Amino acid sequence: MPQIDQLDVFTTSQIFWALIFFGITFFLIGRGMVPKVMGTVELRDKQIADDLAAAQAARDAADAQEEAWRERENENRAAAQGVIAEAKAKGAARTEKALADAQVKLDAQLADAEAQIAAARTNAMAEVEGVAAEATQDIVSRLAGTKIDKRTASAAVKKAMTNA
Repeated sequence: MPQIDQLDVFTTSQIFWALIFFGITFFLIGRGMVPKVMGTVELRDKQIADDLAAAQAARDAADAQEEAWRERENENRAAAQGVIAEAKAKGAARTEKALADAQVKLDAQLADAEAQIAAARTNAMAEVEGVAAEATQDIVSRLAGTKIDKRTASAAVKKAMTNA
């Protein structure tokens, strides 16, 4: 069979050209293009890793700044609380002083008023004693028909008032 005899010639030729074609393809793609693609992939991986590292560094810096801000905020809040407490204490001290001054004035007015009342009471009692002594003199002269002096009548009225 002639077809089978030709197979030998064509098969060898086909294998030869297949090896040539695959060899050229291997060297062009395997040695030329694949290293460039792999270099691009490695560069991209490195760039992604660098970007992730930069993002993590930025995040760490932001966290540090936030922590510093929180500490400053807490210090400021504590300082504000101190200022408020100091203002309250000063206000309370001023109020206490004003109340103490007012109390001193009121105590002085009260003492003055009590002194005036005591003086008025003393004067009223003296007037009452005087009127009572005159009434005693008048009653004794009308009832007993005798006159007593003002000093005796005043002594009797004082004695009666102290016993009452």
